[in-house]
Amino acid sequence: MVFRFLTAGESHGPELGVIVEGMPAGVPLTEAALEIDMRRRQGGYGRGARQTIEQDRARIRSGVRHGETLGSPIFLLIDNRDWENWTSVMQVAPLSADEAAALAAAAAEGTKRAIPVTRVRPGHADLAGALKYGFDDVRNVLERASARETAARVAAGGVAKALLNALGIEIWSFTAEVGGVAVDPANCTRTRDEAEASPLRCPDPAAEERMVARIDEAREAGNTVGGIFEVVVKGLPMGLGSYVHWDRRLDTALAAAIASIQSVKGVEFGLGFEQTRIFGSEVHDVIEGRSPDGSWVHRTNRAGGLTGGVSNGEPIVVRGAVKPISTLARPLPSADLITGEKVEKAHYERSDISVVPAAGVIGEAMVALAIVPFLLEKTGGDSLTEIQTNLAALRARSAAPRTAPSAGGTSAGSGGDD
Repeated sequence: MVFRFLTAGESHGPELGVIVEGMPAGVPLTEAALEIDMRRRQGGYGRGARQTIEQDRARIRSGVRHGETLGSPIFLLIDNRDWENWTSVMQVAPLSADEAAALAAAAAEGTKRAIPVTRVRPGHADLAGALKYGFDDVRNVLERASARETAARVAAGGVAKALLNALGIEIWSFTAEVGGVAVDPANCTRTRDEAEASPLRCPDPAAEERMVARIDEAREAGNTVGGIFEVVVKGLPMGLGSYVHWDRRLDTALAAAIASIQSVKGVEFGLGFEQTRIFGSEVHDVIEGRSPDGSWVHRTNRAGGLTGGVSNGEPIVVRGAVKPISTLARPLPSADLITGEKVEKAHYERSDISVVPAAGVIGEAMVALAIVPFLLEKTGGDSLTEIQTNLAALRARSAAPRTAPSAGGTSAGSGGDD
């Protein structure tokens, strides 16, 4: 079974759409369940004015009957409420002579949304995208490159999460750092529910207070700040992914999924880059052996639940580094797309100050969407019941005693190094 998704739509178009294909039959799925993450994506201290306009809700248009998936493609639609202010600017049909004249008059009068965008913004896809596709109005680029597209990803991720939840697999995220202020694991005293209800979805209340101050500092300066989110997956069975080819590794898919999120510029698993600064004895997770229930236990989880591109039974821990948002209230100098000449200020539209909590929710969605194909590959099945049976058998095999190797084998080996 092939599991995949495809999003469509522009930031100020009438709606966003997403198709999810390969979802097994019999998985409980409702619009109310999808709405939870749609709402979480819009929250977080430092978000901009757009979030007060939109009230995102994914409407299920196919693939579900009486609250359960059918095994056929699932089609979701998300209305853009701000569309009513952009109907002529983002009109699909060709403009009539009168409509073109009215739009030109609005631009001449200074109506910002009607003016073609040519002052490209540093850090955005504006210049590279316009040159790639041959556009002379950057509006054609920014409407699709916008992180508004992630609303559709979160809706698709909600579908993937519905399957994972039904299999006892949990995914959540939290804000680990904002503007250089990081959580202290020793001070992460909040429960998951308490962290979820906090302004930045942060488990460390003292660090969050300093994060909020950094966001306020950036706002006052007309600036933006980035940070780091962490996604954790619990309940994943051992054996998803493979070491035999680069594109069959689970960490490859997870890294690509996180890196694909707008503004993410770095991905790490477990200890991540910290592993380069310490000795191997401080890095590698000692294998304690089997627990009474047959599961394998590691003393630590510095690898982030992945070894050799394969899930090892420990929680998956992956982090995304989010750069500061590129659109600044006090724009940087730039250049004009048409003339190529310098301009004092790049184009500006409303912007967030910080999006790290929202990026974490998007990260959850992308991790779920990346894991499901590997899970279905390993367990097979066209229905939830069949997959549950196969997953239980997989877990039983992993917990079963192993057969000793035949005589003549060696316990030493080459170590596998070049």
